[in-house]
Amino acid sequence: MHTKANILLIYTGGTIGMMKDFETGALRAFNFSKLLQRIPELKQLDCEIETISFEHPLDSSNMSPGYWVKIATMIEEKYDAFDGFVVLHGSDTMSYSASALSFMLENLSKPVVFTGSQLPIGDLRTDAKENLITAIQIASLQHKNKPVVNEVCLYFEYKLYRANRTTKINAEHFNAFSSLNYPPLAESGVHLKVNTELLLPKTTKKLIVHKDLESDIVIIKMFPGITESILSAIVSIPGLKGIILETYGAGNAPTDDWFVAILKKAIKSGIHIINVTQCSGGSVSMGHYETSTMLKKIGIISGKDITTEAAMAKLMYLLGLPVASKSFKTLFETSLRGELT
Repeated sequence: MHTKANILLIYTGGTIGMMKDFETGALRAFNFSKLLQRIPELKQLDCEIETISFEHPLDSSNMSPGYWVKIATMIEEKYDAFDGFVVLHGSDTMSYSASALSFMLENLSKPVVFTGSQLPIGDLRTDAKENLITAIQIASLQHKNKPVVNEVCLYFEYKLYRANRTTKINAEHFNAFSSLNYPPLAESGVHLKVNTELLLPKTTKKLIVHKDLESDIVIIKMFPGITESILSAIVSIPGLKGIILETYGAGNAPTDDWFVAILKKAIKSGIHIINVTQCSGGSVSMGHYETSTMLKKIGIISGKDITTEAAMAKLMYLLGLPVASKSFKTLFETSLRGELT
């Protein structure tokens, strides 16, 4: 017997939840309990929708690991009562948050779909309605009363992506996100086409929610002219646990003795260093060029084709686990939630 899917809509903040006061032009938070009045098309979806909001909607620039724990806890508390979750979030840090949630929610067997918009819900040309309607539709997809999608995703402008593969690429266009190293999980056109062969395999294990995230990390973007004193100062920050090194091309960096010596000393002191590429697409391949051979030799971890956002989330997550130092590198270089090819 077919039963309607129960979907929980979690509003954290962001443009999608804003309404324009047409007299003053000011934006104010939308009342999500009046969602069906505002978007009657939702009644056509084969699901029941409940909404829950952050008490104080958050601009996504203010998003932090504490709020990721809050979202994860909301999902954990309502997990058994709902078949799918849609998280409304500002687009600026959505890839970071969605990547973090993918690691925090281990053994996920239901869809968690992040979405947002570039224009407020009440704007004439808004992208909010389509993003919201299709995100809810995807979260409510079922086959034999089981969810079709069982991972953390991001839906924006007709495409559903694996969350931890995404990057925000445009601040103005409706197609604000891209997933350059992994194809879309679904595409919305005249029909909604789900590429089931790309989805993560189903699991019957019990959901585990990880809430210990280590924030004492730093992202260093390589640039021509980076100095010894600057790099040395960064790696000497008290309490620093991990570094994401955004290198050139396929993982290349300067071969100067001082540069290698600083990184070697940092690794010896217990700091984990991840090598990710600055390029939007492609992969780190340490040892492919002479300029990355030394990095491989001193024990720098290869981020392979991971995004900076996912590398940051994975680093915070792994540092929050009781992982032995010697197995940290192997674990980071292993795909845990489909974040690596």
